[in-house]
Amino acid sequence: MSGVMERTLGILEYLSRHPQGMQVSTIATELDMPASAAHRLLKELTQFGYVRQVRSQGDYALTIKMAAQGLSFLGKTGVADVAQPTLDHLASVSAELIRLSVIDYPDLVWVGVAQGATSGLRYDPGREQGIVVHLASSAGGRAWLSAMSDDEALELAAAQGIEQQSKAGSKAPKTITQLLSVLKETRERGYSIAIDSYLEGMAAMAVPIRRMVDGNPIGCLSIAGPAVRLTPARMQELYAPLQEASAEIGQASEASFFFNRNLSRTATSV
Repeated sequence: MSGVMERTLGILEYLSRHPQGMQVSTIATELDMPASAAHRLLKELTQFGYVRQVRSQGDYALTIKMAAQGLSFLGKTGVADVAQPTLDHLASVSAELIRLSVIDYPDLVWVGVAQGATSGLRYDPGREQGIVVHLASSAGGRAWLSAMSDDEALELAAAQGIEQQSKAGSKAPKTITQLLSVLKETRERGYSIAIDSYLEGMAAMAVPIRRMVDGNPIGCLSIAGPAVRLTPARMQELYAPLQEASAEIGQASEASFFFNRNLSRTATSV
């Protein structure tokens, strides 16, 4: 990793995945930079209030400053005002985790959640907000890819990597042929499915959220839960309320510029 800007952003992104903090040597090794450069940049980030040193261990960790800025930004976009009531209702109906993602081309980013599971095994709805969705292995990613041509879908998936770098489930696609097969099935079914793909033991289904004016995707809406509970039969039952919720958000999306910016290179759908 070279270049001050690239290294600085790399440190911030790395620390966002390790909120407990990490040692300078570990950060330098993971980001392939000299320890002296990592230490200098961490000191500068500390001066600007983005990083603090955990004195008891000597590790460096993010402060709340960046998170606060992110929450402030999302608040001003109107995403929560537009979508949260619908997310909460779908969570109540499904009794599972609901996730909203928005297209920020060429990425798909999780920006909203609602937890409907009140007992038993459930997933933390706060850990993935602001995370770029892995397109090939996740239900949301597959829903978006299925709404475009195979050529564009493969270009985006290949640029990101067909396989996740970590935590991928045993049934995640590993080749272009496998991904194309998944997308074909998704289009025929009308919604995407990911079982033991994004994460082992997890199942999810998703549909694109489309603008009312032209039908172009602006994001995706998904339902996720333990694979033992969110079975294919249960997904069929939840398809109608998921589609209804997606349409509601699509209708209300004009109230937020965030839903309608940087949708795609071609702004076309299949």
